[in-house]
Amino acid sequence: MNERADRSGGAAPGGDRTHRVPVLVVGGSLVGLSTSLFLGRLGVRHTLVERHAGTSIHPRGRGNNVRTMEIFRVAGAEPDIRRAAATLADNHGILQAPTLAGDAGEWLFKQIDPGGGLARFSPSSWCLCSQNDLEPELLTHAVNLGGDLRFGTELLSFETDTEGVTAIVKSRETGEHTTIRADYLVAADGPRSPVREQLGIGQSGPGDLFHNVSITFRSRRLADVVGDRRFIVCYLTDENADGALLPVDNRENWVFHAPWHPEQGETVEDFTEERCAAHIRRAIGDPDLDVEITGKAPWHAAQRVARSYRSGRVLLAGDSAHEMSPTGAFGSNTGIQDAHNLAWKLAAVLEGWAGEGLLDTYDTERRPVAEATSARAAHRSVEHSHPGFAPPPVMGGGGPGAGTAPAAAGGAPGPGGPGGPPRGKGGPQRGILNVALGYRYPRGAVVGADPATPVVPEGLDLTGAPGSRAPHLWLRRGEERLSTLDLYEDSLVLLSDAAQPTGWHEAAAEVAAGLRVPLHSYRVGGTPGADLVPDDEETDWARAHGVTRGGAVLVRPDGFVAWRSPGPAPDPAAMLRQVVGTVLART
Repeated sequence: MNERADRSGGAAPGGDRTHRVPVLVVGGSLVGLSTSLFLGRLGVRHTLVERHAGTSIHPRGRGNNVRTMEIFRVAGAEPDIRRAAATLADNHGILQAPTLAGDAGEWLFKQIDPGGGLARFSPSSWCLCSQNDLEPELLTHAVNLGGDLRFGTELLSFETDTEGVTAIVKSRETGEHTTIRADYLVAADGPRSPVREQLGIGQSGPGDLFHNVSITFRSRRLADVVGDRRFIVCYLTDENADGALLPVDNRENWVFHAPWHPEQGETVEDFTEERCAAHIRRAIGDPDLDVEITGKAPWHAAQRVARSYRSGRVLLAGDSAHEMSPTGAFGSNTGIQDAHNLAWKLAAVLEGWAGEGLLDTYDTERRPVAEATSARAAHRSVEHSHPGFAPPPVMGGGGPGAGTAPAAAGGAPGPGGPGGPPRGKGGPQRGILNVALGYRYPRGAVVGADPATPVVPEGLDLTGAPGSRAPHLWLRRGEERLSTLDLYEDSLVLLSDAAQPTGWHEAAAEVAAGLRVPLHSYRVGGTPGADLVPDDEETDWARAHGVTRGGAVLVRPDGFVAWRSPGPAPDPAAMLRQVVGTVLART
């Protein structure tokens, strides 16, 4: 199946010349395009090469979690993404049923955010936007920001040295070769990453989990069978025709994931149109259903994490760095959040306000997140009885809250097995927010984080601890209403109290000038002289961030707390200078 539309997004390389650019991004799917967007927002010149002629045309990778949407909000892309996702805006639940004939079945959950409780933690929310709709929006924003995006361009080879990377790329349309010299290369080139392979970076994890064939089809009558059941996905559990049904437009376009068993000798060619249509009819429970197959593509679910995210001037992101079970869409979200973590660090190093060692914290922070998240994703596939996934039972514990590799990396009990969740049971929504929003960086570009803190904690605790995503509060800046999260993108940010003359605000200005670091300082409160005023007068910004009114909180450009002082300091400028130097690998 042709999974790419012809959207060039930029000029093809031409001429036998050397093109010089600070960052070369290899791969133009979700993570590569997100990297381009984030770099463009930060003013970092870059070139992206993608071997396909355009963005994906296959409706997959649709679940964008709340943290990803927060990131896109700050990057200015959220409104356009939500418009692109409008067709599925009312699809919320996950249904599990033997067939769709009749009313049999059970909602694993019916609403993503029942009661609207998520608004306490975030200015954003989940968004169901398929990859074929999301990628063009990212492409448009990246190009509008000046990104040099070259689709139909293939990386042929690259060499690294202590000063940068020299790559040879080829236009697949003209055959012309171009040499690109970059300070850094970001490899977002997929799970079979040629860049990772050339670097010899190994992977950990159990490997392949299961295999499916994704079938796109049209059916006008299926909408009548589905009725008012507006699901994100429906797991159909007939033992002779199991699979996962996903709506594309809730009317006539659909996707069906059928289990595929290459280990038993099955090939993709065995999935003929007749076999696919018959399988779908049996799974739906309607032998006369109109089914027109429009395409099929195999995919492999795996659990692997690269043993290193960095090799000199080359950094891995997205599927080149980690693969995980698709249940919950954790893989794409983790990859986009990789790109966000990496972009500000590349900008800081390239612009000279951070030391080279800051890039080492990319691996320190993001690799443990991928390891913990991939374990949760695998266990979630068990909970949802994903077609084709039946990991062997093991002795002992390791429930979905454990987040340890042995529990979920092929070691979680199978559906209905001893000690494991039965079909449709086991609290499939349990712990989803702490995975999506509450993950932490116990080590890295942070000061004062507890290194013993789990990367994915048991509960959601966004109270300003170093290494966690900073709390969301609604504020006023003049007539403008904004979230605290809207403050964090292109600089470090220091928050202190407007009513307490503790010297933090003045210290920030002194440190910013002395270290030549972008550091914005905001005094928060309802008193004269405040830069920001809580939208709700009952809101105590200091308590929400885990400090007293005399304290201060330093937040990184990616919205994670770098450090906090619970109270006043004898010499705030000296303390802040030391902290900033440590966070930015300047000392």
